[in-house]
Amino acid sequence: MDPLLEFHNTAYSRRQFFRKSGTGLGMAALASLLGQRGMSAVENLGAMAPPLPQIAPKAKRAIYISLIGAPSQMDLFDYKPELSKRFKEDLNQWLKDQGERLTGMTSGQSAFPLAPSIFKFQQHGQSGAWISELLPWTAKMTDDLCIIKSMHTDAINHEPANQLVYTGSMQSGKASIGSWLSYGLGSMNEELPSFVVLHANHSSPYANVQAISNRLWGSGYLPGRHAGVALRSLGDPVLFLKDTPGISRETRRSMLTGLNELNRKSFSAIQDPEIEVRMQQYEMAFRMQSSVPELTDLSGESEAIHQLYGDDSRKRGTFANSALMARRLLERGVRFVQIFHRGWDQHGNLPRDLASQCKDVDQGCYGLIQDLKQRGMLEDTLVIWGGEFGRTVYCQGGLSEENYGRDHHPRCFTIWMAGGGIRGGQVYGETDEMSYNIVKDPVHIRDLHATILHALGLKHESLSFKYQGLDQRLTGVEPAKVIHDWFA
Repeated sequence: MDPLLEFHNTAYSRRQFFRKSGTGLGMAALASLLGQRGMSAVENLGAMAPPLPQIAPKAKRAIYISLIGAPSQMDLFDYKPELSKRFKEDLNQWLKDQGERLTGMTSGQSAFPLAPSIFKFQQHGQSGAWISELLPWTAKMTDDLCIIKSMHTDAINHEPANQLVYTGSMQSGKASIGSWLSYGLGSMNEELPSFVVLHANHSSPYANVQAISNRLWGSGYLPGRHAGVALRSLGDPVLFLKDTPGISRETRRSMLTGLNELNRKSFSAIQDPEIEVRMQQYEMAFRMQSSVPELTDLSGESEAIHQLYGDDSRKRGTFANSALMARRLLERGVRFVQIFHRGWDQHGNLPRDLASQCKDVDQGCYGLIQDLKQRGMLEDTLVIWGGEFGRTVYCQGGLSEENYGRDHHPRCFTIWMAGGGIRGGQVYGETDEMSYNIVKDPVHIRDLHATILHALGLKHESLSFKYQGLDQRLTGVEPAKVIHDWFA
């Protein structure tokens, strides 16, 4: 016998063992208990059935609103009114004393003039949170939000910072947070992927748009079925999903059945789990041919819903439309939805461009939270809003009383969370008078990941995948803690 073939036929993983065992009397007994629909779900999971939640979950699903480019915390949430008295003060020596890491964009500056925010702030809600005039709709829902002002990260440039936020590592090849949730919790539907990605357009013609790659929603070393599926904002939502003209559904079904038979023979011969992944993806694509057109048809949404999200909700590709689509995806059992909105990298002309970016997302975020709440979904849906790092207190380039830009700042930034057991109406963490260093309750990216997993019923220390001889985890090997104070 071929030694390699003999090895594949005898060296099963634990999951492969249980799959093989399940084809006997035990599977027949289970079939009698579950019925046809239950059995179809078991067969679809096959050798990659996920573990059950390890702790009582507070949320069933999550939405991550990813603002690529990094919003300025001190122009939106981290109010520092005393800085207006220090306009244009040179921070050169002060930055040296702080041991500041400078990017290549500002390292050549001879002076680092302090740039106070020009925007007005007001306190809102029971927490008295200070929120900028740029976010009037967000201000209305302050009591739904946990505003975290003490986030910090290890990366100072966009690509490694985004990889750290969305995959837990600055190195490429790691699994994204959505893929980990899909792997750890499985799917709640048979018609759509468990992890879907939406790309929202920005309206400003001047926005500095950071390029992003599918590494941010890829499955890395996890099985390919857990990768995020991106729905396009223009044209067909998913490429190559439509049947070729002249090919009926019955013909397509027959072709797919024949292909699956060939794949099953290959799997029996070499036991490669990726063959099962391929079969599952073919079946999912076939079902999506019916489910995606129904998903993207908004004709059944009421006028009140469109008014809640804003008029842009009628236009494909806008953030408001993406937010409404995210709610529809969750209703249909999608586990994790990620909305990417780019253009938040304001190295110059911040007052103009930040205002445009905020206008793009502000009402859409409000509409999403209120829509989830009125449908009874917010209590078990975790919503996260934020970027990859913060912005500097000093100005990049020229500074005037009306215009300035800010460079990257990893030491502190602000995000917010809502729903999924999160206690609304609270502000967590504090920064110093310069919005430069954290002085109370620091939260690292790893802590955020551990807390998100906890909210969805998973222990970050236990959720792992063996790869290259190591037990890979979203939170890595460095210490990470769950922030229990965020929860009700």
